[in-house]
Amino acid sequence: MLNKKSVDDIQVKGKKVLVRCDFNVPIKDGVITDLNRLEGALPTIKKLVNDGGKIILCSHMGKPKGPTPELSLAPVAEKMAELLGQEVTFAADDTVVGENAKKAIDAMQDGDIVLLENTRFRAEETKNGEAFSKDLASLADVFVNDAFGAAHRAHCSNVGVTAFVDTCVVGYLMQKEIDFLGNAVANPKRPFVAILGGAKVSDKINVINNLLDKVDTLIIGGGMAYTFLKAQGFSIGKSLLEEDKMDYALEMVEKAKEKGVNLLLPTDHIVSTEFNNDAPFKEVEDAGEGITGDYMGLDIGSKTIEKYSAAIKDAKTIVWNGPMGVFEMENFAKGTKAIAQALAEADATTIIGGGDSAAAVNILGFGDKMTHISTGGGASLEFLEGKELPGVVAADDK
Repeated sequence: MLNKKSVDDIQVKGKKVLVRCDFNVPIKDGVITDLNRLEGALPTIKKLVNDGGKIILCSHMGKPKGPTPELSLAPVAEKMAELLGQEVTFAADDTVVGENAKKAIDAMQDGDIVLLENTRFRAEETKNGEAFSKDLASLADVFVNDAFGAAHRAHCSNVGVTAFVDTCVVGYLMQKEIDFLGNAVANPKRPFVAILGGAKVSDKINVINNLLDKVDTLIIGGGMAYTFLKAQGFSIGKSLLEEDKMDYALEMVEKAKEKGVNLLLPTDHIVSTEFNNDAPFKEVEDAGEGITGDYMGLDIGSKTIEKYSAAIKDAKTIVWNGPMGVFEMENFAKGTKAIAQALAEADATTIIGGGDSAAAVNILGFGDKMTHISTGGGASLEFLEGKELPGVVAADDK
């Protein structure tokens, strides 16, 4: 069990609090097109403001090679001010910690908020360089990490800085991720069902291996299912295949048998000859001729939907990572929709492990029916692999 100190365990009145947020948001023509991450940061920031801290926010955005005007966090400062209903002073320093930042921080009253420039404007950020870690630490008495989306990376602004600040805790967003993703997998209510989809087996190799030690049922869909089916001798036509992962797929099928895990694979498919929503499509069964010729599987079929939904209905803990088909195309979204619906109706703790499945659940309108939707793509996957995340480890233990 991960037991980290959080913002509820500290006193911040009159103290300077550096908060690492995840403001890596999409911006088009200076306008932020998705507010999820900004809204996710509000509870921690409001708590620290109400407790009378001086709040210094920092985050990366994109992958700039040095200062890049279109990746400036200036629009984030504006939008955060609007969401919080109070001024957020933007410290426009290409060096992140520069004259503007120092001046703004010196002038702070309790409850004020300053936002620093994109931490990746400094090349050392991603190398976890000591000089930049010390620069950041010099601004603060307390460090709060609330950026789960970056927790799998050891960078200055989430790991390096903790070596030079005495008090390092996690924010509410991080706490939620640890509680749900970390502890649900470590200590689930059973039956525990994991659903893995997406294009490639190679992306989920360690996740499959780790979850087979923990789950009662493992459901596989999406493009990765075809490597499993081909390995077992089914014909898959032109479906996505990772030939070099077929042996691994068979090993996992064997491992599931040994562990008594119910491993479910699609038994029927929605197929088309083109990767295109307007192309003609049909449903085929493995038991018949399977997928032949130029056809490729682009979604799970109706019998598979029934089988998967039944397994979900009986579960008490469900983790889902990766869509069941090409859900961006209406004709191949049915499987993903059906799984989202089944999770929404299940009497279980339902955890969506970031990335495409989080997008799918939100787009399909089931977001508010889930217990927890992870904010991290890569970080959620590494948590599900059973890895320690540097950004989580760096916080003080209780």
